[in-house]
Amino acid sequence: MKVKMILPALAEAESPFWRPIKYSLFPPLGLATLAAYLSPDDEIDLQDQHVETLKLNDNPDLVIIQVYITNAYRAYKIADHYREQGAYVILGGLHVTSLPHEAAPHADSIFLGPGEETFPRFLKDFRNRTPQKVYNSAIRTLDKIPPIRRDLIKRNRYLVPNSIVVTRGCPHHCDFCYKDAFFEGGKTFYTQLVDDALAEIERLPGRHLYFLDDHLLGNAKFATELFEGMKGMNRVFQAAATVDSILRGNLIEKAAEAGLRSLFVGFETFSPVNLKQSNKKQNLQKDYIEAVNRLHSLGIMINGSFVFGLDDDDKDVFKRTVDWGVQNSITTSTYHVLTPYPGTKLYKDMEQQGRILTKNWDLYDTRNVVYQTTKLTADELKDGYNWAYKEFYSWENIFKASLNHESHKHKLKHLMYSGGWKKFEPVWNFLIKTKNLNNILPVLESVLSKVKPKDNELLINIQSIENVKNSQIL
Repeated sequence: MKVKMILPALAEAESPFWRPIKYSLFPPLGLATLAAYLSPDDEIDLQDQHVETLKLNDNPDLVIIQVYITNAYRAYKIADHYREQGAYVILGGLHVTSLPHEAAPHADSIFLGPGEETFPRFLKDFRNRTPQKVYNSAIRTLDKIPPIRRDLIKRNRYLVPNSIVVTRGCPHHCDFCYKDAFFEGGKTFYTQLVDDALAEIERLPGRHLYFLDDHLLGNAKFATELFEGMKGMNRVFQAAATVDSILRGNLIEKAAEAGLRSLFVGFETFSPVNLKQSNKKQNLQKDYIEAVNRLHSLGIMINGSFVFGLDDDDKDVFKRTVDWGVQNSITTSTYHVLTPYPGTKLYKDMEQQGRILTKNWDLYDTRNVVYQTTKLTADELKDGYNWAYKEFYSWENIFKASLNHESHKHKLKHLMYSGGWKKFEPVWNFLIKTKNLNNILPVLESVLSKVKPKDNELLINIQSIENVKNSQIL
């Protein structure tokens, strides 16, 4: 059987002239995970449109398309194309689960929720010529799932090809979280067996790992055993976790010992009113600065996530957020315009209040304002979002934030990581276009090398950094 698996490019990601590095960062694993359930005799073509040109002149028997909100219209067109050719088309993913009635006319079968149990069931039905129209996930387990078909991934197209997921979902239920709706109807957070996770890590070449889990520290027992098993593997890795998990116990120290060097942290907002409104209880009454200092003491760089446009936000929220990030040496910041995704409590509440302004899903990219704001106008929110990115990643603020670290090595790592991420887009674009992106991985691994407390191994002084700042290169 000929099988085509497609991840269409997000609307905001594709351009014939410009390829943002964030969309070539790591391979998504959803389709490669499902491919493991197919027969070894099946002919499988897996295409990620973010890193390659999609080919539509083939004739597969089965087409599997993963749908997110800002690739939905493109996904439907691709699905319609293959159905016209006689292929059996299935659609799944976050957007399909959120709006099954919208997706159903474009597919022969749709999948709601995770597919580890429903996809094998579909394949059995498909071979027996009795496929169902809807497959709804109720059984949630990662026990004995087959190894991901990494041979189908075009590793050289990504900066960090060793992406890995060892859990599903999140133990928290924030009102604006898109993925929360995806896990309705069953377990909302569950893990692999530790031995299976370690075996998957062992199969990956090189040193660097990128954990795509929403909350790697969400199950303390699992994470503790995972980090214990990773000690001695000589890995460096990046992951995501909450403020609460950083402050609780000594799990973050165990993660650092196992090789954690960079962490995505959902700070989101400094307003207790906003936190309560968003049901982000895990951040309430938590000391953000204490969490930051704890990470920095372990030599862990921070990617802080912040949301603008919550109902308690005023015109000063952008400057307050940027200033806090610079003063506390946040390495990189990811800013979002509040987006009420279909299927979330936030969307349901705003729809009932008549605050949803458009259902053009291409605009639901956390960059555009798609709802009726309160204390800010739509223009103020959009302009403030753009200003925050420009200001935080100004050379002045990059240097200011990097110089706040205690060790010279951490100063340099911050400067290279933050500056390299946002100030060299033409270089990243060239590397992507010439398919040389993966050659930069050793540089990233070097930047992620361990920082010891008050590390003085690298003799860089403040004056030399200031000299670079004032040079014509900048």
